Amino acid sequence: MELNCWEFKSCGREPGGMREAELGSCPAATDTSNYGVNRGRMSGRICWAVAGTLCGGEVQGSSARKRDTCLACDFFERVRLEEGDRFRLICPGS
Repeated sequence: MELNCWEFKSCGREPGGMREAELGSCPAATDTSNYGVNRGRMSGRICWAVAGTLCGGEVQGSSARKRDTCLACDFFERVRLEEGDRFRLICPGS
């Protein structure tokens, strides 16, 4: 598996993370339905398609509302480049 968003961003919202009690568990770190997408654990490498992730210190809403922020994210760009032709923009079944 490759580096996941909570590791790259050091947000602390992963299970057992430093900010989990304060901000809650991040859905990207706990949602198993996207395990393996873009070679990530849970939804950790497709976080832009998961509602409720953290960005800029604030919990974000739906994937549609956070789209522009995510498309400009350094982690999004890293995953896109690392995955190349295998890159998945949306979750399976979307």
